[in-house]
Amino acid sequence: MRIVFMGTPDFSVPCLERLISDGEEVVGVFTQPDKPKGRGNVVSFPPVKECALRHGIPVFQPKSMRDGEALKILEELKPDLSIVVAYGKILPKDILYFPTYNSINIHASLLPAYRGAAPIQWCVLNGEKQTGVTSMYMDEGLDTGDMLLKQSVEITENMTAGELHDILSQVGAEVMSKTVSALKNGELKPVKQDGSESNYSPMLTKELCPIDFTKSAQEVHNQIRGLSPWPVATALIGDKRIKIHSSVLSSKTGKKAGEVVDSDGVISVCCGDGKCIDILSLQLEGKKKMSSKDFLLGHKIEKGSFLERG
Repeated sequence: MRIVFMGTPDFSVPCLERLISDGEEVVGVFTQPDKPKGRGNVVSFPPVKECALRHGIPVFQPKSMRDGEALKILEELKPDLSIVVAYGKILPKDILYFPTYNSINIHASLLPAYRGAAPIQWCVLNGEKQTGVTSMYMDEGLDTGDMLLKQSVEITENMTAGELHDILSQVGAEVMSKTVSALKNGELKPVKQDGSESNYSPMLTKELCPIDFTKSAQEVHNQIRGLSPWPVATALIGDKRIKIHSSVLSSKTGKKAGEVVDSDGVISVCCGDGKCIDILSLQLEGKKKMSSKDFLLGHKIEKGSFLERG
């Protein structure tokens, strides 16, 4: 089966690697254009491009999927199937349905829940206990196509979005491999989605970062987990803004939201329900990330002081 792969970030790489290790004929890879990165604005390749080049697979980086260039490439490649994993571009109808078996997407949620750009992060932000990966036939809607295979993953109490991302990227490769095998064997049984059970997971913005300590300890903890490693939850201590990378629910209690109830080796902060979180790692703007213990060696935070939204 001649397969075209479309993907861009780290999340997509295990799927491409799995196709190659499964012996599938990957005839071309579509990925986003190269972009400047870092302070020096050095042009860097998308992770999927780096992977494809290592394996000698032709790479295509059209700026648009609607100007006819991408369609001409597909006409030359003659794919039986397109597999799309976090490509980052909306595919028009002529691209979606060009391959013999159309296009299959690997999506990082248990559809129909969490359609959209950031399903991993919003599952954590919303305190979900379970998520997973769904393969589906693509249609012209946003993650609305018929579902094919699913695999669930538990979200543990302190798991960050970054940790969940890495787990789901590997699960995605497994789901994709099983989906391609089932397709070749004529075993797929598409299931329509119930749109009434769906919700939308929009792209993350830095507007989500400031912590409102009047919320419950669980909500604050979920915010910290869900925004790690990017864009990272923030708070003000005096006139200094800190990024809070990780936390745990604390056994300590307090009375005032935002109050530091302990700063002896760990920073414990009271939330709106009287329960506390222990901050495990944090970062001053412009400085390196460090543990609370190391931070407190160089920055005194008085018990009874307050962390505020910021």
